[in-house]
Amino acid sequence: MSHRPIIVWFRRDLRLSDHPALTAAAQAGAPIIPVFIWDEVADQIGAAPCMRWGQSIAALDRDLRAIGSALILRRGSALAVLRDLVQQTGAQAVYWSRLYDPQAVARDTEVKAALKAEGVDCSSFAGHLLFEPWTVKTKEGGYYRVYSPMWRAVKSLPVEGCLPQPTLTAPDQWPASDRLDDWQLDRPMRRGGPIVAAHQCVGEAAAQARLARFLETRIDSYKARRDYPADHVTSGLSENLTYGEIAPLALWHAGQMALEAGSPGAEHFLKEVVWREFAYHLMWHTPHILTRNWREEWDAFPWNTDENHPDVLAWKQGRTGEPFVDAAMREMWVTGTMHNRARMIVASYLTKHLMTHWRIGMEWFADCLTDWDPAANAMGWQWTAGSGPDAAPYFRIFNPETQIDTYDPDRLYLRKWIAERYGTPSDTALSYFEAVPLSWGLSKQIQYPKPIVSLSEGRAKALAAYEARTK
Repeated sequence: MSHRPIIVWFRRDLRLSDHPALTAAAQAGAPIIPVFIWDEVADQIGAAPCMRWGQSIAALDRDLRAIGSALILRRGSALAVLRDLVQQTGAQAVYWSRLYDPQAVARDTEVKAALKAEGVDCSSFAGHLLFEPWTVKTKEGGYYRVYSPMWRAVKSLPVEGCLPQPTLTAPDQWPASDRLDDWQLDRPMRRGGPIVAAHQCVGEAAAQARLARFLETRIDSYKARRDYPADHVTSGLSENLTYGEIAPLALWHAGQMALEAGSPGAEHFLKEVVWREFAYHLMWHTPHILTRNWREEWDAFPWNTDENHPDVLAWKQGRTGEPFVDAAMREMWVTGTMHNRARMIVASYLTKHLMTHWRIGMEWFADCLTDWDPAANAMGWQWTAGSGPDAAPYFRIFNPETQIDTYDPDRLYLRKWIAERYGTPSDTALSYFEAVPLSWGLSKQIQYPKPIVSLSEGRAKALAAYEARTK
């Protein structure tokens, strides 16, 4: 045991339990200085995740203060900030949880090399995933390009047990910290910030309670009803996983217990946890999935790349004239999230009926989703567009009309989010007009728009372009 402290660098692991890096630091017997750095990587995220991350940082600081610790906040280059903190505190080591996107990997590699060269122990730990991407391999030793074989390969693999919240020793003296309010992380959200913020479920305790409610009331219906957006059968834990307020292994063990108890929805829930793993597996092995077509043969496809096209604006506004599409986009404007079935509908509509590049949709989601995740967002868009791994066939074009008949037959989802179509609109539908930019000039008095494109004509155009590409 040394009296020299250990810095635990928090990023997307904003919890105290199931935290291998924090547990290792506590077991070392040294004082622990928890740190969050708003650095060059964080600076690039969109408005909604920026605001939501700030909420999570505040929640972690409250949790730490409740046990006699605190979260030190600094802004700037990660390496420069950590060097400064090591010099100020005499820290012997810096621990953190691994991330897997190219920017984070490059940053962490630089930090580790530089600090180690200066005599500081640097150790990274698992915790953001169930399986490290380089440990899951095909029989040939490669990576999985298709989800189903990966699921079969990992479903019976051992997973680490859950870790309790460790006891932390505070340092004799705390270094100076920024004030979170001074960072103004909600500022990019403008007038929509308070509306979206009210719909978030923030912090470790809230995430654990959300999981408990799901297990108690929803998991049995998960497989049968998860595609019905008005049923509220999904877990809602994507936002908590994004910021590490809950660990994926907590979901895995909970799902396994439900499976053993005979829950009919448990295996499908576990499959969705592994679907997230698949996205990270692909991002690690093929990082170009984040920026360009995963399948190079799609590079010549004639997608519209003008993000200012009037049809694209109508899609962003939730005013395409297709109720399922518009309800979903408005749900995102008000809550910062969107039902998974709805995400497939709006992505298919943009990339196929409107023939618009998936990158435009992916970037819009990155700005608007509070549960934005780099791997899941990129894979989801490329899967729907047809350009990605294990993709839906391009000729599978979701029809918003038939989808709403199937998954919202009573139009409850539409009534919740579209005000103009109903005489007595819901509060959630009216909130949309309070969240969108004033410059759009939208109000509840406007008429609902006519469809900007015929579904049959849009489908025919998309299929003709696909057939021309394959000749």
